[in-house]
Order: sequence, then structure tokens, then C-alpha cells
Amino acid sequence: MLMARSRTPSIAFVLQGLGAGGSEHVVSQLCNHFAGKGWKVTLLAFDDRDTEPYYAHHPAVQVMPLGLKSKRQGPLAAAGYYRERLKLLRSAFQFVAPDLVVSFLTRTNVLSVLAAGRNGPPVLVSERNNPALQTVGPIWELLRRRTYARAVGLVTMTEGAMRHFPASMRKRAFVIPNPSTLPPAAAQRNAGQPTIGAVGRLVPQKGFDRLIEAFGRCAAQIPEWRLIIWGEGPERASLEAQRDHLGLTDRILLPGVTREAGGWIGATDVFVLSSRFEGWGLVLSEAMAAGLPVISTDCEWGPSDMIEPGKSGVLVRNGDEAALAAALVQVCGNEELRTSLGDAARKRMTAFEPSRVLKLWETTIEQLIDENMKAMR
Repeated sequence: MLMARSRTPSIAFVLQGLGAGGSEHVVSQLCNHFAGKGWKVTLLAFDDRDTEPYYAHHPAVQVMPLGLKSKRQGPLAAAGYYRERLKLLRSAFQFVAPDLVVSFLTRTNVLSVLAAGRNGPPVLVSERNNPALQTVGPIWELLRRRTYARAVGLVTMTEGAMRHFPASMRKRAFVIPNPSTLPPAAAQRNAGQPTIGAVGRLVPQKGFDRLIEAFGRCAAQIPEWRLIIWGEGPERASLEAQRDHLGLTDRILLPGVTREAGGWIGATDVFVLSSRFEGWGLVLSEAMAAGLPVISTDCEWGPSDMIEPGKSGVLVRNGDEAALAAALVQVCGNEELRTSLGDAARKRMTAFEPSRVLKLWETTIEQLIDENMKAMR
């Protein structure tokens, strides 16, 4: 339990932006949870000042876009850009004066620790991807090693991710999975052409090129099915070119980001996670919570923590397009199997229901605030 104190606890979450990503989704749930408990909650993000968050927030959550949205630029310009971000974040910490800062994603974590300095608020950093495969470059890696050693703790979503970090970089280690939630829009099921669905930023990590290749291999065997990939990103042109080269322009659609969170679920009959690597796979858990049959690459890390192979989903060897194509034929061609997998997936996700996961976060955050209060006496 949180120690008795003379004022309302204050916590600040720090994000790269306020868009439709998995980290943004989790942070919105954390903000809403603590605001609902009566805490003072501030969400800081490097986004345009007039940006509206993609995810809904409790009215008591103070959302503060700081400006300096991410953009591509050369090394020298980037260095100055991050110095300005550091100044903005340091000023925000001084203004908000939180009891604890909880930061998400590597570069933002580094900036948060540097902005807090030696005399600022304690910072809990959270890694949300596979640190063994997601490269951040030599400079950021050096900064991560130095700053994480000064953070009060490190959160990862899997034991595999935590093992990647040496003891010197995790003063306190907390493994907390992502909560499995069912967005409100998911309740609306749309009848129509049978659809294989995939969701994510259009970047190499998500393996959509492999998914398109696999669908191309088996498209003739499941002629009534189409593939829809929801998301946006720099690989759009190459993915569209790959699709067109396979002669599947009318059967593979890339409509962009859904207007509502979870809007893709209602249009999906079979969900596929084709990633080369993951930190967890939030959209996979959403699909399973919705009772969709799922197929996933057995990538590190996350899918194998969620899926019981052959029972609550199908796991295929990472990088094996032939195996992925075979799984698509198997699942799309068997309605009874789809029903069985979907029912088991929904039951499996009760292990990650929000109340359980949010309680882990709450216990961790209260513990760190208590310890900091004691140290300040």
C-alpha cells in the first residue's frame, strides 16, 4: 500500500507520441487507471502542441504535447533536435514535479533519465520491443547503458527481454506483460468477404512482405479469401509493388490506420502476426481477446507467451513462408478449427486481463514511490 502522504500522488508518463501504437495504448490504460484512483496524472509526449491522442483518456489526465515531433534529419541536426527535446522535458518535469516518471521506449527513456538528472524525480524505464534485434545505433546504445544504470527500475514484457540486459542496467527488474483488451469498436462484426487480417506499422519488423509472399503461395487454394493489412509506414510503396507483382491487387488491401481503435477486428475472420521480432504483440492479444483464430510467427518475444500451439492459436517457424502459407490454408479452409481456436484464444487471454496486469503496474509504482519517500526523509 502507498504510504500516507500530505498530498495526492503525482505520476508522469512519457511517450514518443500520441498515435495509434501499442505503447500508446498501454499508457492510455495506465493513465486512466491511476486517474481513476484520484492520482494526479500527466502524459508528456513529443508531438505537435495541438495533437489529439488516438486513444481516449480520463478527463483528469493532463495531456501535454511538448512539440518537436519526430522527423528524419542528418546526424548534426538530430543532435541539436534531441538537445531541444531534453530542455523541453526537463522544464516539464520541473513544472509537473511528479513523484515518479514512467518512460516508454529506448530513446525517450534515455532522455527522461537525463532530463531528471541527479536531483529530479526518479525514473522507471520500460522497454517495449526486442532489445536484441531492435537496433538503436552505437551512440544510443552507449547512452542507454549509462542512463538505465541510473533509473530506479526497468520494465520489460517478457523474461527473454529482461535477460538481454546486464545487471548493471537494471537496478530493479519488473516483468509485466501487456494487458489483453477488447476495444469497443471490436464489438461490431461486419459480414462480408472472408478476410485474413494483419495490423501494424508498415516497417520490416512486422514481416508484411513475408505475409504477402505466403498469401501469394496459397491464394489459389483459398480463392474466396482476401488479405487486409491495416497500418501506415515507410514500406507502403514496396509492399504495394510486391502485391501488384503477384497479381493480387484486388485481393490484398492496405487501407491505412483504422479510424477507431480496434476497428479492424470486426472485418477480420483470421488474424495473422507475421513479425520478424516483437516485444509482445499487442494486436495479437487483442485478436485473441476478440475470439479470433490466430496464426503467428514464433518470433522473440511474446507470441509463445500467449499462444498454446494448436490449441489457442497456430505458431509457425519464424521466416518460413511455406509454413505460414500452409497454416493459412489449414485455418481458412476449416470453419470448425477456426471456431475451436477462437474460443480457446478468448479463454487464454483471461490470464492477461487488464485488472491483473494493471495491478502489477500499481504494485510496482507504489513500491517505488514508497521507497523514494523513505529515502527523502
